[in-house]
Amino acid sequence: MKTKTIGDIVPRNHIRRVVLGTVILLLIPLVAMQFSNSVNWELNDFVVAGVLLFVAGLILDLILTRVHGKNRKLVATGVLAVVFVYIWAELALGIFTNWGS
Repeated sequence: MKTKTIGDIVPRNHIRRVVLGTVILLLIPLVAMQFSNSVNWELNDFVVAGVLLFVAGLILDLILTRVHGKNRKLVATGVLAVVFVYIWAELALGIFTNWGS
């Protein structure tokens, strides 16, 4: 029995699109750091954001290509968006679990 790889599940050109989208989105804070002191990302911030964006992009691609039905796609995409924003806000600010600190 052959083990499935990511290339079997998601076509290579889709992975390239997700990587390109991730890089383009990560260029926004990189460029902003050159013009403003209020944006101060470190290398680990870029790595975590890149992984989060890449995984969310792959999941979105799977939703759009594998889920059938307009309503199901809409619900799945909405759930992905809520989970993405929750994780992003938690990692950036800790607003949901930083109770007394």
